[in-house]
Order: sequence, then structure tokens, then C-alpha cells
Amino acid sequence: MREKQVVEQAFAMPLTNPSYPPGPYRFVNREYLIFTYRTDPAKLRAVVPEPLELDQCEALVKYEFIRMPDSNGFGDYTESGQVIPVSFRGRRGNYTHCMFLNDDGPIAGGRELWGFPKKLAQPTLRTEIDTLVGTLDYGPLRIATGTMGYKHREADLAHVKDSLLAPNFLLKIIPHVDGTPRICELVEYHLEDVRIKGAWTGPAALHLSPHALAPVAELPVLEVVSATHILADLTLGLGKVVHDYLQQPVRCPLQADERSLVTSS
Repeated sequence: MREKQVVEQAFAMPLTNPSYPPGPYRFVNREYLIFTYRTDPAKLRAVVPEPLELDQCEALVKYEFIRMPDSNGFGDYTESGQVIPVSFRGRRGNYTHCMFLNDDGPIAGGRELWGFPKKLAQPTLRTEIDTLVGTLDYGPLRIATGTMGYKHREADLAHVKDSLLAPNFLLKIIPHVDGTPRICELVEYHLEDVRIKGAWTGPAALHLSPHALAPVAELPVLEVVSATHILADLTLGLGKVVHDYLQQPVRCPLQADERSLVTSS
């Protein structure tokens, strides 16, 4: 294979048999179960990277179970994880803290293209009689369980659509061959062509269990604020870099003797 052919074919790895095809990535009947809960503010601040900012009044996390039965290029899979409401340069959006899913293609594509923090696990989202149930297993251990009464009340569709159209932020990290960071960027992406087919709320409960390699419980559930069940068609838009950490000067905290010099001057 000539160098020109390599460049022309170099969309994703492996070169001759990529783990996922080029987009666009359209999702049909994508089903969400989203719990919004209050957590420990100090622990939340410890995991959200600058220049993203947290709401000073509320320490909120969204825990999501997402069922994707029909997605272009990725097939049929489920994912689960934590998303944190943030703001960036005055615009409100969401920062994806962690994601766990059961399909190699979207794990590889999500990490390589956008920078989604995806790991392999076994999430599920299903209806059990009168209850919508989301679970996440890492290996043999259950680390997340969410339940909501099935379609108890209709949600505000305009509000739900606005929430899905909000900007989303990711921290994309790709190492150099020597182990140092080659890419370290804040990426923004949007959901596009969103069609809401239905949205509901109901009584809800969420339980997270500690795990060394899937530490969702490090942002503990102090109070469940709300839960929303959404059914929608949408396109996952590609992203853009909004902050390059490797191009920014590193701000080091002043030592005690340096602070005294600044004060005295």
C-alpha cells in the first residue's frame, strides 16, 4: 500500500478494517432514563475540569441509562453514565464525566472522534411490569440501579427538547507514543435534528455502589430531584475544539515565600 493510499484510507483504526464507519450517526427510538440528583459539592468540583464552571448554588448530577436499538453504524446497544450540568463562557451545557456501554464500535468511535469517556460494561434499560428499570454491571457486580414509575405523567416536551439541544462538553485525551499527552482538548458537540416522540416523569429512586474501576458512587446520591423518560430520534453531531490545554500556559500556585514577595511589593 502506497503512502497516498494510507492517507486516503486513514479514517480510523485498524487501517484496513475500522471499528466503526464514517458518520452521520442517526439514532432512531433512542430511549433515555435520566435521574437528576444532588451530590457532595466538594467531590463534584474535584472532577470537573476548568475552564468549565459549576453552578454555585446547586451540586447536581444527571445519571443516565440510554437504550439505542437502531443506530447507524453502531447497531443495537445500551449505555449508562454520569453527566454534570456546567457552564462554559456564559453558556449552560453538560459535561460527560463517565460512560459505560456494551458495544465495541461506539466505544472506539466515541473515544477517538469526540473524546467520550467510554468503558466496557453491561448496562440495561427495560420495563418490568409497571416500572422502568435501568441497571449497570461492571463484571459480575451491580454498581447502579435506577427505577421510575412507568409513564406516570407527561413531561414538558419543549423543556425536554431544549435540554437535549444544549451544548455538551468532553475532555478528549490521546497520548503520544512516549506516553505523554499528544491531544488534551475540551470538545463541544451538539445533538441535531432532534425529534421528541414522548417524555414522561414519575416517582424515582437511584442507588450507586462503590467500585474501584467504575467509581460512579464517588458522586454520592444525596437526594433524587427528578427523573425523566424520553423517546426520541436524533443525530449525533461531530464536535469542535473549544479549548486546547496543551496550548495554554500552566498556572502554578505561588509558594509561601513568593506570595510574601508579591504582598510586600
